[in-house]
Amino acid sequence: MSSENGPDNRRTAGKLLLVVVAMFGFGFLLVPLYNVMCDALGINGRFTDIEAGQVDISEQERRGRLASSRVDESREITVQFLTALNQNLNWEFRAMENAVTVHPGQIMEVRFYAKNLTGREVVGQAVPSIVPGRAFKYFTKMECFCFSKQVLKPGEEVEMPLRFVVNPDLPKDIRTISLAYTFFDTENRNGRVSIGDDAGLAVAQVTHR
Repeated sequence: MSSENGPDNRRTAGKLLLVVVAMFGFGFLLVPLYNVMCDALGINGRFTDIEAGQVDISEQERRGRLASSRVDESREITVQFLTALNQNLNWEFRAMENAVTVHPGQIMEVRFYAKNLTGREVVGQAVPSIVPGRAFKYFTKMECFCFSKQVLKPGEEVEMPLRFVVNPDLPKDIRTISLAYTFFDTENRNGRVSIGDDAGLAVAQVTHR
C-alpha cells in the first residue's frame, strides 16, 4: 500500500513546496510593492527622515537649485498651506499666507507662525504631507522648519521659514498643490497623527487659515 501511495505523496509534497515558495515570493515582493504605493501616495522615506531629523539638507538644496535653473513662466501653480496640531500639543500654529502662486522652477519663501501656549518648554516636530500624492517628488523643500525639532519656551512665539520650488516636470494636469503640516509634541506622542494619516491630510484635524 505504501508503494501505491508513494506517487500521490510525492505529488502532494511537491504541491506544498510550490505553495511555500509562492508564499515566500509574495512576501518578498511586498516590500517593493509597498514602496511603489508609498511613492504614488506621497508616503515614503523622506517623511520618516523629516520626522527623525535626518534630512540631507545639502541634497535638498542641490535639487532645488537644479529645478530653479529652468523656470517655466508659461505655467502657474497654486500652493495652498494647511496646518494642524496634534491633540496633545497646546500651541498656536498657522501659515502666514493661505496660498501662493508660483511658476514651476521659481524659488518661493513663505513663513509659518507658532506660539507655545503652555507653561513649560515644549519640543515640537512638524510632519508634512502633500496632496495630490503625485506631486510629492516634484516638490522640493530647500529650507524648512520641519527639518529639525522646534524648541519653544513658555509663551514663546516664532516665525519659521519654508523655502521651496516646484519642479517644472510636474504633470501638466496638476495646477494646485496642498501642503499640510501637523505639529506634535515629541515628548507626548499619544494620539498623534501618523505619517500615513498625514498623507491623507487628516481632513478633520486640518485647519486652513
